[in-house]
Amino acid sequence: MVEKRIFVFGLAVVLALGTLGFNWVESVLPTADAHGVQAQLQSRFIRIEDETFNRQSLQTGETLTLQGTLVSLVERDLRGWLSIFTESTNAGNRWEMLARDPPGNVFDIPGNSVIDYSLSAKALEAGVYHVHTQLNVAKVGPGLGPGQTVVVEGDPIIKPIPYTNIAYQSIIIGVGYVITFATRPWQVI
Repeated sequence: MVEKRIFVFGLAVVLALGTLGFNWVESVLPTADAHGVQAQLQSRFIRIEDETFNRQSLQTGETLTLQGTLVSLVERDLRGWLSIFTESTNAGNRWEMLARDPPGNVFDIPGNSVIDYSLSAKALEAGVYHVHTQLNVAKVGPGLGPGQTVVVEGDPIIKPIPYTNIAYQSIIIGVGYVITFATRPWQVI
């Protein structure tokens, strides 16, 4: 009889904790937030330094340029690609990449090297954005620069949808499916 009461009591405790969830943990353990603290992999592989912005406010259609330095902290050569990462208060998050230096989508980062970079993008939608340089390193992952808040004002710029590209990609995907199923022996699923 005692074992049954202990079991029922334990079940009631588990049910009560499940109902309350772990929201009480927030009141017991304090949280900490900080801007500019990079919890990414930059400190171990490649660091983004001296990130600068040509503007803090602009109109839609104007160009934002980010510049800085990539410092490799490892001896081996890596491959990476640069982009702009933005967070905004609105549902939009629209930028059009105009130029990258080093050019191209993917570039080599020699071991223990220092590479200057520049990214230019056109603002397509108004909003308050927090903009970062984003460096994606192959087989390592992404890293962000310190970032800066940028205010964009003006009417949104609507870019036409390239339906010919969508049709072309759909045809290529369809051909791939046909080849896959034509060369695969029939199986009962």
